[in-house]
Amino acid sequence: MASKTTKHPATHPVLTTRALNRATLERHLLLRRSALSAKDAVAHLLGLQAQNVTPPYFQLAARLAGFVPEELSGLMASRAVGRLVTMRSTIHTHTADDCLTLRPLVQAARERELRAFRSGLTGVDLERLAAVSRELVEERPRPLKELREALVNQWPDAEPFALTVAARCLLPLVQTTPRGLWGRSGQVTLTTAEHWFGRPAEPAPAPDATVARYLAAFGPASVKDMQMWSGLTRLTDAFERLRPGLLTFQDENGVELFDLPDAPRPDEDTPAPPRFLPEFDNLLLSHADRTRVVPPAHRGRASHGNTAHRTLLVDGFLAGIWRLAQTAGTATLTVQPFATLTREQRREVAGEGERILTTMTPATSYDIRFGDLADLPR
Repeated sequence: MASKTTKHPATHPVLTTRALNRATLERHLLLRRSALSAKDAVAHLLGLQAQNVTPPYFQLAARLAGFVPEELSGLMASRAVGRLVTMRSTIHTHTADDCLTLRPLVQAARERELRAFRSGLTGVDLERLAAVSRELVEERPRPLKELREALVNQWPDAEPFALTVAARCLLPLVQTTPRGLWGRSGQVTLTTAEHWFGRPAEPAPAPDATVARYLAAFGPASVKDMQMWSGLTRLTDAFERLRPGLLTFQDENGVELFDLPDAPRPDEDTPAPPRFLPEFDNLLLSHADRTRVVPPAHRGRASHGNTAHRTLLVDGFLAGIWRLAQTAGTATLTVQPFATLTREQRREVAGEGERILTTMTPATSYDIRFGDLADLPR
């Protein structure tokens, strides 16, 4: 059934917040678990936020039927996927193809970051820094500390942190395995994407194809939404080039939204089961207006200071946070809802929680608890 829309005279059809929520959840494989492979899901979602090691695994556990962490870990080990800085200057897990194409797309944005470090790079030839850094990390993957020390030897008057930021901004540096493998530990070691995947990066593409991919995964969306997701600016021209082949809507605030004609837009009353998402899930970070997932009353409650919390969706919207602890063969999931859940909602949340525990932990016994609202961070 199509989403509920209302037409205003001489305006685009209006999509309600719930209609946007259901469309976005459907694109994000969160209304029902998908049969996609882990690799295909990573490609469809244009990467998984990966500031920490485990979030990509929990992102796929919430989205894919039959997912086991070893599937993504195997892709990482075989270099079918990799971890590097792309959108919003954050680490993402991407397919090898996207590592070699999306990074060139956002390269200009990464280089603009260097403006904040100019004072620490006085006298540094950036082209030479990039060449020296490339030679170092392609000789063998280097820990960040070792790379920094080698660059300081070349530029002793420069600020050490600024030198490593410059290397990261100028080059597509992949975090090599065992970092990122499930159940393994390892310090961050870096080499270039070209060296790690054994083939050259693609030239920086026009953004048009990525606009279409973004809409397929995050739409309906505005120009500002995609700019928020990508960290790029001046994307209006790309949307305008694509406009003849797109549908246009507006949200309840009158903001113009674009979408692919054949993209799913479920009815706003479509049931949305509870989902446990990790910290930094792109569902919550990739729109300028996040009210399609984050109710205004809960804005800012998915984080506390510098800490990002794992988040719970109920009826498709942010509704709480959760913690996972494992001791002596027991996995304990503590759920802290932001408001009182109905008996049926608690039952569904507990059922989804048990599924996550059995999928993501080796525990032999499980304990699911609902926390005290008084303990919630403010």
